[in-house]
Amino acid sequence: MKRRIGILTSGGDCPGLNAAIRGVARASYELFDAEFVGIADGYKGLIEGDYREMSRSEFSGILTLGGTILGTSRQPYRNMRVIEDDNVDKVAAMKANYKKMGLDCLGTLGGNGTHKTANLLAEEGLNVIGLPKTIDNDIWGTDVTFGFHTAVDIATDVVDRIHTTANSHGRIMVIELMGNKAGWLTLYAGIAGGADIVLLPEIPYRMETVIASIERRIEHHRSFTIIAIAEGAYDKNWADKKRKERAQLLKEGNFPSVSYYLADQIQRETGLETRVVVPGHYQRGGSPSPYDRVLSTQFGVYAAHLIAEENYGQTVAMKGGQVSHNSLKAVAGKTKFVPVDHQMVQCGRDIGISFGE
Repeated sequence: MKRRIGILTSGGDCPGLNAAIRGVARASYELFDAEFVGIADGYKGLIEGDYREMSRSEFSGILTLGGTILGTSRQPYRNMRVIEDDNVDKVAAMKANYKKMGLDCLGTLGGNGTHKTANLLAEEGLNVIGLPKTIDNDIWGTDVTFGFHTAVDIATDVVDRIHTTANSHGRIMVIELMGNKAGWLTLYAGIAGGADIVLLPEIPYRMETVIASIERRIEHHRSFTIIAIAEGAYDKNWADKKRKERAQLLKEGNFPSVSYYLADQIQRETGLETRVVVPGHYQRGGSPSPYDRVLSTQFGVYAAHLIAEENYGQTVAMKGGQVSHNSLKAVAGKTKFVPVDHQMVQCGRDIGISFGE
């Protein structure tokens, strides 16, 4: 039986997207008579009808390639049902283009926002399969997302390299890592890179605790301190404020991000030279690690089996070391946060890492 599959990548890019696309395609060609339509730039392409027929050859040579061969963009879920100045009904346009392309199924590779829109389309009657990608590892219902391990490798390398310059100059180094809502990347890279202080969005920090941790290192003749901080971390004094309000406070203080605010406070309180390092989008780039190449392939193959079984409205997941799936409805709108009593957090505490509590 022939199946015509549309595929798109949405939201921030990450290593492993092309490997997952390849996994879906190669397994589909083995399992059934498959045709693929590549949709450009995520949901933007689905709304605007920007797509192309894909040949088998396009899925060769992309296993190790970073980024996405389809392009991507951010189309916020909150605006999907809003008709803006362009007077486009986005949901109606996506449904119409799905029909125009003659699709039997739509594969969506993305993070939390992508999954919410995928569920919306499933509720509108389209056949949708999701694949969870994000360097934040914050998609509910899966132990891991592809892209996360590569980002941990990259972020850990940053922390490793900062150690030598911090030690040489006796500085406090504040390293801001990605993770706006969830701190998985900072937690893992902080432990792997030997950070002394790890600050996460889930555990609002106390400035006095951070200062005390630095002073304790000085008492033990440690001339430098490495702080790994997630971009979404915040001072406990701001715990009653919404994210936009915290962002406004930083803006009013002329701080580009929380890391600069933290560094300023540390230098004021201690008199110690404090520097900020923001690797930014460097954490998203490059070739996927061997782990992520395997994981992306596993997820892609499982997605092809879901298509073969016509088990739509699902997203792929890893549960207890086994590839499985969750319904899009169960996943949409949920975020997997770092529990404050998580084993990895306790592991960090047990080796002397301060979480600023």
